[in-house]
Amino acid sequence: MTTPHLWVRAEQRDNESRVGLTPDGAAVLLDQGFRITVEHSSSRVIPIDAYAQKGCAIAAENSWPDAPSDAIVFGLKELPDDGTPLVHRHIMFGHAYKGQSAGRLLLERFKAGGGTLYDLEYLTDNTGRRVAAFGYWAGFAGAAVAVECWVAQSRGQYPDPIIPYPHADVLTAALTSKIRALDVPMPDALVVGALGRVGSGVSDLCQRLDIRVTGWDMAETIHGGPFPEILDHTLFFNCILAGPKTPVFVTEHAPTSPRKLRVIGDIACDPDSDFNPVKVYDRATTWEKPAVRIYDNPPLDVTAIDNLPSILPLESSTDYAAQLLPTLGKLRDADAAVWTRAKAIFNQHILLV
Repeated sequence: MTTPHLWVRAEQRDNESRVGLTPDGAAVLLDQGFRITVEHSSSRVIPIDAYAQKGCAIAAENSWPDAPSDAIVFGLKELPDDGTPLVHRHIMFGHAYKGQSAGRLLLERFKAGGGTLYDLEYLTDNTGRRVAAFGYWAGFAGAAVAVECWVAQSRGQYPDPIIPYPHADVLTAALTSKIRALDVPMPDALVVGALGRVGSGVSDLCQRLDIRVTGWDMAETIHGGPFPEILDHTLFFNCILAGPKTPVFVTEHAPTSPRKLRVIGDIACDPDSDFNPVKVYDRATTWEKPAVRIYDNPPLDVTAIDNLPSILPLESSTDYAAQLLPTLGKLRDADAAVWTRAKAIFNQHILLV
């Protein structure tokens, strides 16, 4: 990998305008000897001209399948589910290692094509901590969506489709105005994973809105449950990355139990994982329909959107790209530990397909 060719693809899913490399970051990599190609994009928050001005090569939108075989294709969200074999090395969030049904299909495509997945979720340092994460902005935006759901409930309505915001202050001002127009008591919130990046984002949005937060982390959840306290809060936020040891926070009996709980914001959003700790729903919600009504009287809504940071695409892209840039620079070193670890994890899982 002495002269890496990084191919920044356009995102191909709806409502996705983020990018993992900014023009300034591209300039840094170019100075380090990288080749960089950036695809045109009809949705990317940063215009293509900004990349061209830094010296990046420009390619047609969605042309990555025809990229040179040595190119490392870099995107964020999933590829079109067309079943074609994947021959390149891909950097992206694969969501393929926790028993997800779509993840197995993705791995089958890599196996068929001989390509490699470097999953962004599994790029870690020597301590096991992820080198870059969208967590803070996922939490911030996810809290906003859950509050929007609560506002709609308080009006006897369902939430409107989500729209992106130019920055966090505009989003906060819009929510503040909606809350002030209500004649109901303020909600309170319980956040599991409060000390992490996601939980910090949730707590910060709630603080801006004067929503009282009870923060839980490992000390409060290590006993494994049950957790009846969750039902005693208006809003519940799951900010824990699901794994084999993750306890169940909300059981299937919660909707019919006595409860103050009205909205669940599952920021982690792993509904089709074997480890899903919120057992009252089984599919992600969407920008068009942000919540699913689990129970009617009293109402209980779940919101679980898997690209929340794109609600604030410029802030989240700039933050994430800055975190990731040093690791991208290590692609020049074939033996860089962060990349060899990610490949080893891929190799372990591809054997199971």
